[in-house]
Amino acid sequence: MIKIQPHIIQEGSVQFQLGEQKGNQIIYDFQKMLIYLEAKGKLLFGKNFKIYTEDEAILYKLCIYFIRDFETCRKLKINPNKGILLSGPVGCGKTSLMQLLPFIVPHQNQHSLIPARNITFSFNKSGFKIIEDYGNNGFYCFDDLGVETIGRHFGKDCNVMGEILLSRYDLFLKRKIRTHTTTNLNAQELESRYGIRVRSRMRELFNLIAFDKNSLDKRK
Repeated sequence: MIKIQPHIIQEGSVQFQLGEQKGNQIIYDFQKMLIYLEAKGKLLFGKNFKIYTEDEAILYKLCIYFIRDFETCRKLKINPNKGILLSGPVGCGKTSLMQLLPFIVPHQNQHSLIPARNITFSFNKSGFKIIEDYGNNGFYCFDDLGVETIGRHFGKDCNVMGEILLSRYDLFLKRKIRTHTTTNLNAQELESRYGIRVRSRMRELFNLIAFDKNSLDKRK
């Protein structure tokens, strides 16, 4: 029988050990996770990718969440049963991190990262089936929530992502399927964009993890 060791990850000829196994528990090492995330980031996004020291507090919360460290989540007031709403200014690295972090837990179900604007484009072409497709099943991270336009199909306008979030809330209540999202908008802007009902559901759907509003634009 092959022993599963999710904390030991092979990338080409290099092996990364993210922690130590003690009995049936893995004790992860945050610094080792950072080393792996930077190496994997360079493979995915190019040699200029780096983990910034000023982002380590955010990364710590995200890593704790993804490795399902329930005790530390409780101390940090993170609900591991909810999804993540990762907010911050343009270029701070939200999308890259939500693409990267699942790689530290290869044994878990992986979310698909889908730009919110692409979902609206699909709605414009295919109609309300798209809301059903993304609202009623699957494990998704909706990227750049709030930059998408209002959907329009056969002359009928629809706040597509707002409707999908309402459906995802029902999915969360019935089947405990989590949803993640990234956004440049703050709480007031989200409420203005999607309405108070959706904003209320978002509080129950997500843990808010936010970059500082003065975070660097890493794309410059």
